[in-house]
Amino acid sequence: MSGFLAAAYDWVKAAHLIFVIFWMAGLFMLPRYLVYHQEALAAGNAAEAASWIEREGKIRKIILTPAMIVVWVLGLALALNLGLADGAPGLGWLHLKLLLVFLLTGYHGWTVGYAKKLAAGKPTLTGKQLRMLNEIPALAVTLIVVLVIVKPF
Repeated sequence: MSGFLAAAYDWVKAAHLIFVIFWMAGLFMLPRYLVYHQEALAAGNAAEAASWIEREGKIRKIILTPAMIVVWVLGLALALNLGLADGAPGLGWLHLKLLLVFLLTGYHGWTVGYAKKLAAGKPTLTGKQLRMLNEIPALAVTLIVVLVIVKPF
């Protein structure tokens, strides 16, 4: 592999994928926690709601945010190695992948913000709406994997 990563390219790509898995696990778990937290609030169970606040904080601080940061750092290194900044041809798939990852990052931020709303006792969505929003990471990762493997454009 050519580029500034040279022989380290495969190792960087492997680390990137490992941290993508960690990030996705967190993006699948935190929204589910939000559903349970919101249900505890609706049931008037303050003790259970408090335990969900603690769990949400731990998953955010231990898994979700650190994994996202590593994914971005390694992913940008890989993209630059492929010639993204140089205008290399045939990287349309990478542009769309980056857009989807940017949107996933926004979703990550939204879930963290909604967790803070719930911690303040101010839910703004229904349980059904939260469950529907839980599907966003699955759709995004499906599209991203197809883009990376198939490279359709």
